[in-house]
This record gives sequence, C-alpha cells and structure tokens, in this order.
Amino acid sequence: MVPAPAGAGGSTGPALLIVGHGTRDEAGAEQFRRFVDRVRRRAGGVAVDGGFIELSAPPVADAVRRLVDAGHHRLGVVPLTLVAAGHAKGDIPGSMARERERHPGLRYAYGRPLGPHPTILRLLADRVDALCPAGQRERTMVLLVGRGSTDPDANAEVFKVARLLWEGRGYAGVEVAFISLAEPSVPAGLERIVRLGGRRIVVVPYFLFTGVLPRRTVEQATGWAAGRAEVELACAGLLGDPDPNTGTGGQGGGGGLVELVVERYREALGGDIRMNCDTCLYRIALPGHAHRVGQAQTPHDHPDDPSHSHGPGHGHGPHAAHPVG
Repeated sequence: MVPAPAGAGGSTGPALLIVGHGTRDEAGAEQFRRFVDRVRRRAGGVAVDGGFIELSAPPVADAVRRLVDAGHHRLGVVPLTLVAAGHAKGDIPGSMARERERHPGLRYAYGRPLGPHPTILRLLADRVDALCPAGQRERTMVLLVGRGSTDPDANAEVFKVARLLWEGRGYAGVEVAFISLAEPSVPAGLERIVRLGGRRIVVVPYFLFTGVLPRRTVEQATGWAAGRAEVELACAGLLGDPDPNTGTGGQGGGGGLVELVVERYREALGGDIRMNCDTCLYRIALPGHAHRVGQAQTPHDHPDDPSHSHGPGHGHGPHAAHPVG
C-alpha cells in the first residue's frame, strides 16, 4: 500500500517525483521505497512520490497518477542515479514525455543526477573509514566499483569521483572498476592494485541500494581474494544503507542523501540545471558512438504500466522524448 503523496490535502506547490531505474532484487526496491518515505517526511509539506522506469513496482505511471489525482500538475523530477548515463539522459525523460501525453496540462522541471556532490564523497569516505581507521589510510588502496555503462561520459564520471575521493584523504590510492558493460572488471581492478603494491584493499560498491549488481560486486571481490593470503580485503556498505556502525538511517546512511535529493529538486524548479554536454554521446560524435548523436529517447517498457505490450523491447516510439544531452 503506497501512502498518499504528502501535501495532498492542501499543498499547491510543485510536487517532487523521485525516479529510480528498478531492480529484480525486492530488497533493493524496498530500500528505494523507504527512501522515498524518508524524503516525504522531511520535505516540509511538499508532495513526494516515487516510481521506477522498469523491473520494480510502483512504475512511474502510478506515481504520476497519484500526484495528478491529488491536484499536482507541476512536478520537480529528480533521477535517483549517481551518474548521468542512459537512464538519466534518455529513459527517464522518455517516460516523462509519455506521462505528459497521458495527463494534459502536466508540466515538469527535470533535475540532474546526484553526481560527484560533496555529500556523495562524504558518504563514500564514511564507508571506507568504517573499515579503515585514519592511521591505516596510507597503506590502504580503495577500489571504487561502478555499475558500468555504454556511455563513455558516465564511465569517466566514476573516475572523477575516484580522484575526488582520493584527494586529501591520505589513502594509498583509489582505483576504478566496473561490474558490467565496461572495463576494467572487478578482478582486473584488484589485480592492478596488487601490481601497484597494494595488499590492504577496501572495495566500495558505487551503488545506492542493494541489488543484483552490488551483490555480484561483493561476490567477485571476495571470490578473487579467496586463497590470496597476502591480501587483506574488505567490502564497504552501500551509500543508501543504514549506517554500518549504528544501524540507523541518519546523516551517514541516508539523511545526507535526503537533503541532496531536495537540493536537486529545488535546483530544477529554479532553472539551475547544470549538465555536462561537452562529452555527451547524444551531442558529440565520440569514437565508436557517432551513430548515437541526436538519437531519440524512448521510455522503458514497465510490466505494470498500462501501455505494456507484453512484447520484446523497451521503447514506445510514439512517446519518444527529444534528444537530450
């Protein structure tokens, strides 16, 4: 049972719609739903709802319908993604274009992903520090593991986050790996650390909530470490998990993320939407991706959406959004 959007009884301001990708892991979907509840409780009377573009319930269509039924026809939409990859650049705008067709008069301002915000960097550092006291940093290597994307710009942003995490914190180094779609793989990233002389490694899955890929990250890392007695390896908690030390959802395990989502919402409504278009594959002919310049974006096919065709493919051509970047 999804609660009515906060503010439905009298709020007339723009509502906040939080959009996630979705996961086949029910625990991860439930973590997203609980996070939406935390934002709802702290949003100061703003109506808040959330949904997924695929795989998990509720679909974006249900969240938008609840908000519209409650009288909200202007939304601030925040993609709950860490990098500006295909989901944030195309899939979510495609879904919102379809919702505008379904709900004449609906308007929305689209915010930017969470990105390499100081809050994210602090949460990453908190996760490492839970396993690595300050006195051990100089001999500890960190492996930051991203989801991986076919979008080179998104993969490059993970490397930027790794560098920002390294700067000023005294770790021996921070390397990057990806669990899907991009190289280096998790085993390859760990091998690189060993060749660089690292023997104490903290693996940090760069994910908000649990799911198939975060679990696979831990499995691959621990599997690689098995039988390597010379290596001390530990896997850090996820960014949206309860604090690994206290078990609470406070500043270290969710409170900071709540504030960041509200910040992205306010930016969108104020027209402050800063996106990196210099290396966006929908605008720039990057090597190997020239065919994607100007490519139309279409929504995913969510099984619980009223338009679900029960056929193959994700997109619905008539609902394509404008190319984005």
